[in-house]
Amino acid sequence: MDKHLTYFTQQSPMSDPGAHAACFDNLPTRIEDLVRLVQGVTIHIFWIERYGIKLGPERQAEVQLRSMERRLKRTLELDPTPLTQPRPLDRKLVGNCRDHTLLLVALLRQQGTPARARCGFGTYFLPNHYEDHWVAEYWNQEQGRWMLVDAQMDDLQHQVLGLTFDPLDVPRDQFITGGLAWQMCRSGQADPETFGIFDMHGLGFVLGDFVRDVAALNRMELLPWDCWGIMLKESGPDAADLEMLDHLAALTALDVEGFEKVREIFHSEPRLRVSGSILSYVDGKMESVPIPEG
Repeated sequence: MDKHLTYFTQQSPMSDPGAHAACFDNLPTRIEDLVRLVQGVTIHIFWIERYGIKLGPERQAEVQLRSMERRLKRTLELDPTPLTQPRPLDRKLVGNCRDHTLLLVALLRQQGTPARARCGFGTYFLPNHYEDHWVAEYWNQEQGRWMLVDAQMDDLQHQVLGLTFDPLDVPRDQFITGGLAWQMCRSGQADPETFGIFDMHGLGFVLGDFVRDVAALNRMELLPWDCWGIMLKESGPDAADLEMLDHLAALTALDVEGFEKVREIFHSEPRLRVSGSILSYVDGKMESVPIPEG
């Protein structure tokens, strides 16, 4: 196996199941079965009422659980049965697209399949809009390519959104990686104001997802509202920043064949590297959070 593929079979500080690694033993290996498992234990915070249930603030706060070890601990507190046993809706762990993605990535890595999280934008949520989103990407050895998988898209969401593609093989024009989104906006191919979520949008938002994607490619899969480095620059990127970002976007726009160079830039560049602590939005305010280095 190529060196860069081996890198993605190793757990990260975020994906490592830690004390709950035994939960990943004797699980199915087919991608469709693993996605079904993810959907059986996780419920998306924005879709809760669509499923006909209500969960209070304490339960909704589960979306702040950053590491897989903590998420698995809470999953078992809610229901101690094996992960292969789908939970009742009110006993699924609350998460979001990043959390569906991280669990699938962790399961694949534990089985020796190269996998990584990708942060970017989905085109299938709202018309003429690029919605803030995460999906998983895994190496399909048989086909010899990286494939995008949206582990969030269960039968209900598939129907409501009217998907016209297979979520187990998301086309590259349906999910736009952070780097490609940056290129599209910088070149004038797309309007930055069409990228974002709720009332948050614009080139600064695209920059945030782009940097989170670069971090995830370096096995640092943080929360969608975690911020550090260049994202916190109040004046926005200057000419030198833009030159660096444009170069990095060219490397990460699609399936990242030149990964070694991406890794070198990430770890050597203080504007990108995650080191020590980050700032995270919690209950409407910024908090400093210590993060272990990858």
